Amino acid sequence: MENAPERRTPRMRALKARFRPLLAGNDWQNHLDEIADCGLSAVGPLIALLPLDPLTRHRAAVALGRAVARIADAHPEDMRNIMRRLMWHMNEESGNIGWGIPEAFGEIAAACPQAGKEFHRVLISYIIELEKDDNFCDQDVLRRSCYWAIGRLAQSRPDLAAPARPWLRKGAALDRDTVCRGMAAWALSRLGPTLDDMPALRALAESGDKTPCPVFDGNEVHDLPLADVAAQALTARPRQLS
Repeated sequence: MENAPERRTPRMRALKARFRPLLAGNDWQNHLDEIADCGLSAVGPLIALLPLDPLTRHRAAVALGRAVARIADAHPEDMRNIMRRLMWHMNEESGNIGWGIPEAFGEIAAACPQAGKEFHRVLISYIIELEKDDNFCDQDVLRRSCYWAIGRLAQSRPDLAAPARPWLRKGAALDRDTVCRGMAAWALSRLGPTLDDMPALRALAESGDKTPCPVFDGNEVHDLPLADVAAQALTARPRQLS
């Protein structure tokens, strides 16, 4: 299901058609620089690929991270505008559901130091549920991606993802969506659990729940049983904070 249509120029349509097979191939990572070389012109077509199948979504998000990191080096305000565009897609007022936007947010924040520094709190806010005036993502399927994106940030910048820990712990224990609980456990595994995280992770690991949790490993998407994700998280070591 695609987001609401955006203005698409012939060049944007052509680049989307060009990028999609590049990202589908086994050698897709070899084409990331080629895509990033398109600069700002790559952004719209890559965003247009995000609502597609999970593998295309993740690979397009990786490509977007590479492209935006390069853009930010020369034109940091363009990077900020791209991040604001992604935030708009996550806003209910935009009329979009936001498929793929958290993945893109996480990949950009992981790949681009300035974007991570300036926008990591926005990403974390999507899993923080307060009584009112919060930025919580209440669409269950989309929230799964928010947990994954925080875990992706933790792989690259655990210091920036660390403030999410109590909310990841709460998500692993109490999120109303089963897959969200598994994805929160996966994100904790990327940070490395503390003693406070263990009860929630142990409960999931001992539940025997085999609900599949889709995890992108940097190349492919794997459906991992929820209990196995939690069990692996229990043995993960805390990441060194920068």
